Amino acid sequence: MQNILITGGSGLVGQQITELLEKKDYQVAWLSRSAQSGQNTFLWNIEKGEIDPEAMEWADAIIHLAGAGVAEKRWTPERKRLILESRTQSSQLLFKALESAENRPNTFISASAVGYYGFNTGTSLVDETSAAGSDFLAEVVKAWENEVKKMESLDIRTVLLRIGIVLDAEGGALGEMLKPPVAAPLGSGDQWMSWIHIEDLARMFVFALEKTTLQGVYNAVAPNPATNQQLTQEAAHAKGKTYIGIGVPGFALKLVLGEMAAIVLGGNRVSCQKIQKAGFQFEFYELSAALKDIFRN
Repeated sequence: MQNILITGGSGLVGQQITELLEKKDYQVAWLSRSAQSGQNTFLWNIEKGEIDPEAMEWADAIIHLAGAGVAEKRWTPERKRLILESRTQSSQLLFKALESAENRPNTFISASAVGYYGFNTGTSLVDETSAAGSDFLAEVVKAWENEVKKMESLDIRTVLLRIGIVLDAEGGALGEMLKPPVAAPLGSGDQWMSWIHIEDLARMFVFALEKTTLQGVYNAVAPNPATNQQLTQEAAHAKGKTYIGIGVPGFALKLVLGEMAAIVLGGNRVSCQKIQKAGFQFEFYELSAALKDIFRN
């Protein structure tokens, strides 16, 4: 495999994967709505159901990351529809294009999310065999995964990585947590947060690409989940920011965030044993080491 096509390539994770693949001498192209400066690009338009058929012929493998940000905006009915359809419709469009392609890629690796297990699974350690939740995000992930799994019917090796909270200095969860003047836990602070360093996540996608025996669903989280209180306190310390141990009340978060507050007030303690048993080795096992690396500059 030399030609790797990425959807959602301009995002934080997509850029990290692109950089890693290019260092390993892969040819990388993005599937995008518009030409990307300095990046080989094939065009698609999900709303119109349009995709450059040459993209499927060019690619030896596809990494599918496209989807509207879950925590970027308040969950209005329109936003919730976009969160769902940006994932399901993009996957459907890729399936149709692959179905009609003469020379199909042999591998399809898709992002998914630990939201599959539900907003709040308490202290129980969940793994890939655990039941799905029944809330909004769980329903989104189930619908998303169902569309992706259709790739298997085309004899394409298909891997889904259920991603936890991605730690990165450039944005994402850490940026939001450390945005206020002082850092404080959210709600009780006892809720579990299954995190992963962005470099380990990018490496996991490449691992899934290169290990041809890998197939099915794998949790993309680090071995040692942390509570919200622990993550907030250690992130504040690593960043050199003031931390106070008084949690932001749940009712205040609900007033500000609406239904989306469930993301931060609930939590998941997620196992990564399956991907480890498959041979993946994490560089960042411990939260303190991950945060020290992220804020080393």
